[in-house]
Amino acid sequence: MTMRSEVSVSVQSTSFSGFANPVDPTPAELRAWAYHPDTVPLNSMPPDWDLLVSGDHLVTTLFELAMDRSCPARRFALHCLYIYAADGIRTKFRAHPKRRLRKLVQQAESLGDDLMRTWAHNSRVLLAKPDLFDYRDWCEGGLVRSGRRLS
Repeated sequence: MTMRSEVSVSVQSTSFSGFANPVDPTPAELRAWAYHPDTVPLNSMPPDWDLLVSGDHLVTTLFELAMDRSCPARRFALHCLYIYAADGIRTKFRAHPKRRLRKLVQQAESLGDDLMRTWAHNSRVLLAKPDLFDYRDWCEGGLVRSGRRLS
């Protein structure tokens, strides 16, 4: 009798040739860059690139990258999720759909590791107490660097 085990393998592009338009990358371009971020360093990107890519068009890709512990640009993707959550909450969900943020938060809570569960927790806290918003924490990477859970 032969036992068969299934193995999940993530196959990523072996190289990244650059963005057609760095101000508006495609999900495939962002994903390819995230696994080879040294090919186009962040400091060579347009100003506030993190703010530019933190929208509805790329949030699913950013979430997948942030969930992947082996992604070299994982912390950048997580940083963008903090921007996305804060932008939605601060604009009373005029910028992003509340339903989409809630779904991402629920997925992070149930499937994510400690980093992702912390993001989900902090997003829920900000949703309940929007006046806790601090630009440095949410938009300049403070919460990503510190790993702090809001209360």
